[in-house]
Amino acid sequence: MRLVLLFFLIFTSCATSAQTGKVVSVKDGDTIEMMINGKAVRIRLFGVDAPEKGQPFGDKARQYCAELCFNKTVRMVKKNKDQYGRIVAEVYLPDGSSLNHRLVSAGFAWHYTQFSNSRELARAQEKAKLEKSGLWADKSPIAPWNWRKQHRRMAR
Repeated sequence: MRLVLLFFLIFTSCATSAQTGKVVSVKDGDTIEMMINGKAVRIRLFGVDAPEKGQPFGDKARQYCAELCFNKTVRMVKKNKDQYGRIVAEVYLPDGSSLNHRLVSAGFAWHYTQFSNSRELARAQEKAKLEKSGLWADKSPIAPWNWRKQHRRMAR
């Protein structure tokens, strides 16, 4: 009986972590909003960190993300929630590819190694760097976490 209960709990937790919805807003290169069960839900992309608004390549990262997913039905697989209450998830496009991976591959996001140890994202970033794709065309791109830190200090 315990084994049956264990399988049931694993199955239901996996089944509820993946949801499908239409992307109704792209906030920036790593944050979107999806309509799920009639409600707009903010999703932070897992394992990636895109340039911020006002940062070089910030607008291009948002635009690229929007080209891939805006107004499309996508599937998100929830990993956890962040400190702001957003769902952190891997998002899959209609063709089955990962939005998260596509952003890193195109050079419009960093692999966020503080939160992810994905070998695929690490390889995608290395390839983007070698090919000087997106933000890697810049002589000295600044990682978003460093850019945020610098701008917090300047705001004080």
